[in-house]
Amino acid sequence: MNLTRNENLQGASAQQEPLRDRMLDLAFREIYETGFCGLRVDTLIAKAGTTKGAFYHHFPSKSALGYAVVDEVLAGLADDVWGKHLASFADPIEGIEASALYAMQRLGPRCAELGCPFNNLAQEMSAIDNGFRERLGALFARIIANIAQALRRGQRDGHVRSNIDPDSTAHFTFSALEGTLGVVKTMGADASFDIGMQGLRQYLATLRP
Repeated sequence: MNLTRNENLQGASAQQEPLRDRMLDLAFREIYETGFCGLRVDTLIAKAGTTKGAFYHHFPSKSALGYAVVDEVLAGLADDVWGKHLASFADPIEGIEASALYAMQRLGPRCAELGCPFNNLAQEMSAIDNGFRERLGALFARIIANIAQALRRGQRDGHVRSNIDPDSTAHFTFSALEGTLGVVKTMGADASFDIGMQGLRQYLATLRP
């Protein structure tokens, strides 16, 4: 299973994957469930069915592995959800809500329990590792830029009010989505997601002409 392409990021094992892809796959799942600090290289090597030599051939350090998860796995997910999927909607207001739901589908049934892997890793590592902070900051900026681009397209086509600022609106919208998932993770209630999405839906409705 390649997490950047598979529809469900917590799907079944795929032993036929190239070793590097399999290690990235496993590392993502371990980080998502236990955090980067909870990731153990020896455990990952055992699950991947490989050796330390093979691991360090692909990743010179645990940090290098973590950076690759951000650069390849999380970036691939972001580009799929907030790039291709969002761009497929003529109406960006519909597209934003649909893309948020699609992201949860991609992450699998434990998304409400585990939260957003982007924000989890940012909260855990940004203050203590500049490599993570810079990569995740650039990834967040790319997501926000994609949402802003969709809003500009919506303004051009008459779906979005012409007097809103797409950049600040996109920043607020993405922040609201991340905050909603954080509340759901902490409170452990599906109702929290429904309430948060209802609030976001009401906000997005105010963007219409």
